[in-house]
Amino acid sequence: MRMRWISKPADSLKVHVLAAALPDFGLKLAPAALPVLAEMLVRRGIDEPEAALHFLVPQLAHLHDPLQMSGMKSALDRLEAAVECKEKILIYGDYDVDGTTAIVILKTAIELCGGAADFHVPHRIREGYGMRDEVIERAASDGVRLVISVDTGIRAFAAAETAHRTGVDLVVTDHHLPGNNGLPQALAVVNPNQDGCDYPCKYLCGAGVAFKLAQGLMQRRLDPKDRSRLLMSFMKIVAVATIADAVPLLGENRVFATLGLAGLRSPVNVGLKALLEVAKLGDGRALTATEVAFRIAPRMNAAGRMDAARDVVELFSVKEIDRAREIAGRLDKLNADRQDEERSIIASIERRLEEDPALRDAYCMVIDGEGWHRGVIGITATRVVEKYCRPALVLSREGEEAHGSGRSIPAFHLLDALESCHELFSRYGGHAHAVGFALAGANVQKLREQLDAYARQRLTLADFEPQLEFDASLPLEAVTPELHQALRLLEPFGMQNPEPVFTASSVRLMSPPQAVKEKHIRLRVAPSANECVASAAATQDFTPRCHPEAAAIPKRADVAAGHSIAATQSSWRRNITFSAMGWGLKESCDRLQLLAGDRIDIAYSLGLNDHPEFGGLELTLRDVARSK
Repeated sequence: MRMRWISKPADSLKVHVLAAALPDFGLKLAPAALPVLAEMLVRRGIDEPEAALHFLVPQLAHLHDPLQMSGMKSALDRLEAAVECKEKILIYGDYDVDGTTAIVILKTAIELCGGAADFHVPHRIREGYGMRDEVIERAASDGVRLVISVDTGIRAFAAAETAHRTGVDLVVTDHHLPGNNGLPQALAVVNPNQDGCDYPCKYLCGAGVAFKLAQGLMQRRLDPKDRSRLLMSFMKIVAVATIADAVPLLGENRVFATLGLAGLRSPVNVGLKALLEVAKLGDGRALTATEVAFRIAPRMNAAGRMDAARDVVELFSVKEIDRAREIAGRLDKLNADRQDEERSIIASIERRLEEDPALRDAYCMVIDGEGWHRGVIGITATRVVEKYCRPALVLSREGEEAHGSGRSIPAFHLLDALESCHELFSRYGGHAHAVGFALAGANVQKLREQLDAYARQRLTLADFEPQLEFDASLPLEAVTPELHQALRLLEPFGMQNPEPVFTASSVRLMSPPQAVKEKHIRLRVAPSANECVASAAATQDFTPRCHPEAAAIPKRADVAAGHSIAATQSSWRRNITFSAMGWGLKESCDRLQLLAGDRIDIAYSLGLNDHPEFGGLELTLRDVARSK
């Protein structure tokens, strides 16, 4: 089945107005790149010049005042009193990247402001997600009078009652969606998603909310000249959490991600240095959001998935590099173990789906297995959704209980689906596209039937068709180093700010496809006007290099001969060929049986091969189809 390519037209008037305003920003953009960059911004809902400037050049000054968030003043008043009186404070977190980094952020801020705090990270297997009464009771008996939750607690009704009963003040900081039955009765609830909260950025991750509490505390207790430096130091770990939790990289999250990624070029924290070393990223260059998401975050998440997430907090707390390297090495090993476990579960799921067509054809898949590792069922659910384009819940049965994680597709709100059969669960939570839950094993079949019926009322077969959303049609003649430089201003890419995808029709395949390892393919393509296809060697490779000056692009002889520059540029651009890398596209291209000289349609992004000898602009293929 060919993937559907879809795109919604951008408002041409808004694009025109914004393109006219971009030169005033002092960014030295090539005139030809302005309309394309403006269209990308408008497509992301950024159509006012001031908003565009904030998006393209994020600054620390763009952070919002923490007091704009409901519950923040009460939370800060209580936290500052605890710091002032040297009270015992417990930070109650979660076991994923978001939860553990939130602990590190708030604990560090409290210590910088003269206080001290202990922390509790639940063990995924022994305790599961959420706040437990016995932890609150134990803290109270140890003399703790203030518990602050991070990345959890918005549905902790029982824990809030226990805190009140034991004389503990509970401050909830969270970003998950509140339930239909309101908020827990805590001293303060800090969550931008609670009703009545007018905070401008609604999609902070849990560490982002914890950072706002930390920011507010430092504003109250630290000298102004120290605050900016310390806030910048926090950006690195907030960026890791923001990217790892896959929240939209817009608004305040974009400030976190942009400034934090820049800061990761030169980390100071020895734990962070050690983590970058094991991920083979500690080479002093700027990191991308993709590298954080796929090389840093998995190693941090592995602690909570496979063992004890306290290791992550300790990693960022130690001062000795040898100890930091020891912990980072353990996280690296746990991540390798996680990958092995994931492959085993995926293989079991594939066998189940082959043997049971009804399960494969369900509108919402519910797949259970005996003894599957709870720490990896969430990521396996993601893999199922990616392959089958259907909502999927993966459950691990352990005795009479089952624990599960679910992932969804854009057309299906998964938390609402669970709400529709809430009576089946002992606990559950999450948001539109990711959930976690527990239930009696005897209820698994009921869950499968009820969710499938619920999904069939809301989804159609068209919702399961693979589709590729692209931004605009862009012929290869228009692909230049200057355009690539302009589009890089949109980085870092992520949720709701995806890397721009373009389409080009009827491009020429200049040589046979070249297989790369087992799954990938490399093509050599040229603009549709390029008719030099008799031999690949007959076409001169003018792949543009990404030098900032146009003078760096090789000149053709006809320029030297005095022909008009405009005509010459049009001529040589038509004769450029591009290297195009298709990650995971070998099977698709094999089905097309492509030959040199074929005309194909491509969906692509602009990339850069930084090899010192043959680097330059390179297309990253998203899909390939024969031209009609």
